[in-house]
Parts: sequence; structure tokens; C-alpha cells
Amino acid sequence: MGQMKKFGFVLLVLSASVVEQIEGKGYEKPLNCGHLECAPYTIIHSHPEFEIRSYSKATWVATPPISSSSYTYAVSIDFKMLFAYIRGNNDAAVKMNMTAPVLVNIHPRTEHLQNSTYVVHFYMPQKFQRNPPLSAEAQPVELPQHKYAAVRRFGGFMDDSNISVQLSALKKSLKGTGRDKSSASIQHSGRFLLYSAAGYNSPFEHENRVNEVMLWFD
Repeated sequence: MGQMKKFGFVLLVLSASVVEQIEGKGYEKPLNCGHLECAPYTIIHSHPEFEIRSYSKATWVATPPISSSSYTYAVSIDFKMLFAYIRGNNDAAVKMNMTAPVLVNIHPRTEHLQNSTYVVHFYMPQKFQRNPPLSAEAQPVELPQHKYAAVRRFGGFMDDSNISVQLSALKKSLKGTGRDKSSASIQHSGRFLLYSAAGYNSPFEHENRVNEVMLWFD
């Protein structure tokens, strides 16, 4: 967590009256959320290069942390555990429908995400929110851990190089908000508490892919 240093970014957190005016704007809903259950959130602030969200508390299932120099390798290992879980490898032997996004929390040890620790999460369908099946390899957790997420969206397939690039671009965009003339209230956040990457597509989908990187703060 040493690289989670103070950035001095100015982050916009709108008042409740402004939130009511902008709800529904921002990024378009991913196409897969038309037929998959997706984790709900409220748009707090919309900007051409990012948006600020507040997620509802909900039950997810998490894999054990895995340390690796490669996002792609770590996620491929952990997702196999989650896929087995939703296909019935749980104490209730129940199968579940896929949901979105697959959320990966990233705890980096360097600025470029090398030698990071990864935890992969599956959003529990509403049917199982209050009583998720247990498993030795996937444990229920309540997310989010923090109040707000700054989010940047991009396409294609996520890998180690473009996640770092997108996170850097998000940080740069947020730093630029300090020059915005906005009527919104402004909250100064000392540092970001967590990095995440979110994917809305299966590995077999090659078109209309939706990926997001997130910086969490309170």
C-alpha cells in the first residue's frame, strides 16, 4: 500500500440537489446489463473523461488474495474459482446466473502495478443477496469498502499494460478538475484507498467490450 501516497487531487462531490439533476447521465449502461444483473450505483458527477459514483452496499463473493506480477495471470486463476462457484461448487450445490461486472481489487506495491495483490469478486444475484451459498474457495463479502469511486471506461481486452495506462489517465483527469469552475461542493481527498478494474464481458465476446478502472475514496 506504500504507493497509495497523497495525490492532492480535488474531487467533485455534488450536493444532493445537484445529484438529482444529473442522475441517469454519464456513461451509457453496458449492453450486457440488458440481460445480466449488474451492480447498482448512483452517478454523483459526470465528466467527459470520468464519472464519480456511489455504489449501494451489496453482497459479493471474493476469491482469496493472490500475489502476482501479472494482472492477466492472477485474474485467470481466481476467475476459475468463481466460475466453479457459480456453476455449483458451493455448499448448497446451486447454480447461478452470471452477473456483471467482475470486479478485481488491486493492491499494488509499485506505481505500475507490478507485484500486486489481486482479489476477484462476483456480484451475487438478488436471489442470493441475503443468504449466499458458502464455499471453501469463495467467501461472501460486503462491498463497497469506500464511499465513492472515480471511474474511467475503455474498450478492448484488459491486460497489464492498458490497466496501468488507464489508471494514469484517470489520475490525470482528476487532477485537472481542480481548474473546473463548478457550482458543486468540492471535497479534497488526501489519497485514494483502493484501485479496481471491472469487466462486463466474457472472454469470448470480442465486440462492444466495456472495461472500467476505479479509484476509491471516502
